[in-house]
Amino acid sequence: MRPSFELMMLAAAGLWGFVQLVAAAQAANVQYGLRWAASPRDVEMPPLERIPGRINRNFRNYMETFPFFVVAIFTAELTGVHDALTHWGAVAYLGGRIVYTVLYISGIPLVRSLFWNVAAFGMLAALAAPFLPR
Repeated sequence: MRPSFELMMLAAAGLWGFVQLVAAAQAANVQYGLRWAASPRDVEMPPLERIPGRINRNFRNYMETFPFFVVAIFTAELTGVHDALTHWGAVAYLGGRIVYTVLYISGIPLVRSLFWNVAAFGMLAALAAPFLPR
């Protein structure tokens, strides 16, 4: 059985999250060093510098939205709803989050918020689809 388009987008969003996790970890390792990375991290470290801090904050922001996207896609999958809202909602979520990441790490304000909203509305569309009349 072939997975739905929405499940494939969820898998892609999971992969994108993993890429961000690795980027955030490596950015912290570059600033704090490998000895810190291998330590139990019991000592409070100074805040991450500019770019490593952005990478880390972007990842944390992603992790705030990703569980809701998972719920949206699983709800659509379990109810058998695969329509334009779930399709384009999944595309908007993942595409919006990718562009948001690039803009956030680049330090570009305002426009990045537009893409956060694109992702949020995509997630909302996919989440709402199973509840709308057919």
